[in-house]
Amino acid sequence: MHKLALLGAGGKMGLRLTANLIGSPFEVRHVEISERGQQALREKGIETVSLDDALNGAGALLLALPDNRIASVLASIENKIPAGTIVIMLDVAVAHAGLLPARPDLTYFITHPCHPPVLSYETDPLAHRDFFGGEHAKQHIVCCLAQGPEEHYAIGEAIARTIYKPVMNSHRCNVEQMAILEPVLSETILGTCLMMLREATDEAVRRGVPEAAARDFILGHMRVELAIAFQEKEGACFSDGALKAIDRAKPVIFQPDWKRVFESEAIAESVRHITDPNS
Repeated sequence: MHKLALLGAGGKMGLRLTANLIGSPFEVRHVEISERGQQALREKGIETVSLDDALNGAGALLLALPDNRIASVLASIENKIPAGTIVIMLDVAVAHAGLLPARPDLTYFITHPCHPPVLSYETDPLAHRDFFGGEHAKQHIVCCLAQGPEEHYAIGEAIARTIYKPVMNSHRCNVEQMAILEPVLSETILGTCLMMLREATDEAVRRGVPEAAARDFILGHMRVELAIAFQEKEGACFSDGALKAIDRAKPVIFQPDWKRVFESEAIAESVRHITDPNS
């Protein structure tokens, strides 16, 4: 299980994983079909191998591929993947959509980073500016054994801790829970709300507030209000005026039934769009 085949090794995500796998206990075979990606790997002193050579004796197959390419790639190489291989994906969409090969002899393991928390204790300047994680800042991760023997979970988690290091907590979830976390919680809701905050900040600037003042004001208030909302500081609470503003604004800004995005049908539709190769 210490031999690992990495597909898409020279892509954007693949290069990030490659960097963290250097010097790890895993023997990595790098697979990359694009000349640009191969060149990027050569610049790191890494030569690629064929898919057949990569899979020969490998206990795990790590897919650093776009969500809308995973199903087609796996379908095209399904007959080449040895029984017992742990197939590791970086997103749950394909598994949730039921698009993985019907191979009961394979293990399907999904892992995803939580990214460095905005409410953190990082003091190192490099860690402070590591927004994505996997370089300097510590982060939590989530993992899921979608299919396969229980003993494969520890192996998948060890690989996950390596590719996303430095890692703090590793949370175990099931497929449905992973889909609730992403796309629903992180993209459908958080991404939308944050883009709305950006639009609101731009609107304040359009109405005459100095841009630097608007940016400093919203980012500062975002931190303290996050701490209040997620109870990071004991006894901290919104002022009476803030609570009144929230109560009045919520029905104006949000639809009354906005939580319908958590319903199974809504999640399935979002996942279908993510995994659609033509989208």
